[in-house]
Amino acid sequence: MLGTVTMYSTTWCGYCRRLKSQLDREGIAYTEINIEQDPESAAFVEKANNGNQTVPTVRIVPATGGEEIVMTNPSLAQVKQALAV
Repeated sequence: MLGTVTMYSTTWCGYCRRLKSQLDREGIAYTEINIEQDPESAAFVEKANNGNQTVPTVRIVPATGGEEIVMTNPSLAQVKQALAV
């Protein structure tokens, strides 16, 4: 088991679309949340990004039960590395 991946995104974000297609191609499951439709998620993204709604913001909870990892606009390699923890 790899852990859980949550991607906070918007419909118009090109970086979000790119990361989603890379995750799909690699077979990495994730949950996508549109921050424009979910005020709680928008607040989480703002807190993680010094008050900015920067997407994609990715939250990873490792399967090992370790600390959750939050990354802004990560590369596929960064996501895979975080999941390997």
